Amino acid sequence: MEFVILAVVIALVAVGAISGLVVSSRKKKQLPPTAPPSTPTITAPPAEPHVGDDAAESAEEQRRAIEEIALPEAPASPVVVEEAPVEAPAAPAIEVPEPTAGRLVRLRARLARSQNSLGKGLLTLLSRDNLDEDTWEEIEDTLLTADVGVAPTQELVERLRERVRVLGTRTPAELRALLREELVAILRPDFDRTVNTEGNTTEGGAEVPGVVMVVGVNGTGKTTTTGKLARVLVADGKSVVLGAADTFRAAAADQLQTWGERVGARTVRGPEGGDPASIAFDAVKEGIAEGADVVLIDTAGRLHTKTGLMDELGKVKRVVEKHGPLDEVLLVLDATTGQNGLVQARVFAEVVDITGIVLTKLDGTAKGGIVIAVQRELGVPVKLIGLGEGADDLAPFEPGAFVDALIGE
Repeated sequence: MEFVILAVVIALVAVGAISGLVVSSRKKKQLPPTAPPSTPTITAPPAEPHVGDDAAESAEEQRRAIEEIALPEAPASPVVVEEAPVEAPAAPAIEVPEPTAGRLVRLRARLARSQNSLGKGLLTLLSRDNLDEDTWEEIEDTLLTADVGVAPTQELVERLRERVRVLGTRTPAELRALLREELVAILRPDFDRTVNTEGNTTEGGAEVPGVVMVVGVNGTGKTTTTGKLARVLVADGKSVVLGAADTFRAAAADQLQTWGERVGARTVRGPEGGDPASIAFDAVKEGIAEGADVVLIDTAGRLHTKTGLMDELGKVKRVVEKHGPLDEVLLVLDATTGQNGLVQARVFAEVVDITGIVLTKLDGTAKGGIVIAVQRELGVPVKLIGLGEGADDLAPFEPGAFVDALIGE
């Protein structure tokens, strides 16, 4: 009996379990499908394709061919490629200027060609048998035409009249000697015509080079004269520094530098339109630092009627003198301007103390008497004369050689 009851209970339990499974299965089928997970799908790489015997042999041949290629051996050390040297521009050849001694003698023929009419005219008039008043007036006119000036002409004529009266007989040789003597005398051979470049010593014992300032009006050849003067000084064994204080003319500094390079002289320059006084000051400063013998300062050409420009010239002089006194102030005059050059000379002499005169283009005029007139006007000597466009055509003025050129000796 108990066995029967136990069997029934087991049967009931089994039936219940089966029913639960059926119900659970139905409920799962009725649930909505759930969304797939958000994790990325990883795609497996494709399987390697099947390689047949022929393909395998071909791949093996390719691998063998690659292995058999001989690779180039690496160099033991890096190859250095040498670059061709860049050639620096050749420095301009430094010229050796012609010695100044005897330059005027060499250039005398050129001077004689331009001044021949003056000398020959005077000798012709003095050789007349009868030296009456008309003849002496002609002699005066000849001298005035040559720009000797009124006062020097009157003085010279009076001396000639007296000497001729005392001499009595007048042979050509005597007349020539007489005329030469009087012309040399009126040219003041007692003047010191040396361009002073000795320099100075400051109170502290520092050596200051000789400082020369070159002044003049536009068109007189002032910058060219400064360059030629550098050659004269170098020919005399001096070292030179150039100061390009002409900042108003665009090509002036380049022109001066070219002159300097030809003889090995350095040029101190500034910006176009810069302060001339500042450049002049720096030029002297550089000359002191380099131990140069001479500093040449080229100033801007200016009209003698322009008060502002003339005042500026005075400023340049004052600034330079902070280093030490100026040794020379050379006034460049164009000999072809004649008496107008005297007007210029007067104004410049009022602004700066002119110590010497440079007459340029003297070979281009027959009015060589300007030498006498300008010396008488300023009381300072003509120290240099220009007799051509050549680099060495600037010569120290020698009264005797000048007169010899006038009268054809």
